Amino acid sequence: MGGLRADQIVHPDLEGRWEGRAAPSSEWRFHRDIYRQRPEAQAVVHAHSPFAVSLACLRRGIPAFHYMVAVAGGTSVAPATPPSAPRRSPTTCQLRWEDRRACHMANHELVAFGETLDQVLAVALEVEGLCHQYWRAGLMGEPVLLSDAEMDEVLERFKTYGKRR
Repeated sequence: MGGLRADQIVHPDLEGRWEGRAAPSSEWRFHRDIYRQRPEAQAVVHAHSPFAVSLACLRRGIPAFHYMVAVAGGTSVAPATPPSAPRRSPTTCQLRWEDRRACHMANHELVAFGETLDQVLAVALEVEGLCHQYWRAGLMGEPVLLSDAEMDEVLERFKTYGKRR
């Protein structure tokens, strides 16, 4: 496999215009809608990672089986729409985006955002790892979930997790 070259990158704007040799994929709307809905979003990752896709195809989000689910604020599953549908975008999960940084699009993939590319890549990798762990735990039975109170406490702690005081 070859690497990505600068001349292969398409640069769309929020209005759907673009610069580059090729047109953006029909999924450019995912990115646009996240940037519009979440002003703090400066980077978006849209990944077809194996375990996240597996859960998305089962229309399962990641429940609070592990405290690290808080890294993404929890995840959700959006309803399925055909990939070519003009309105297919994370707006289908907007009710669940309020406190979240990642969303599974049903029967498709994982979409995540962050303030920096490094941050969103870390969130996407963590969510993929959690999907893998959830899948593996499920092979032995139904994972025990944290209570709402336990998860609320973890989410509160994650507001300042790794930040300077």
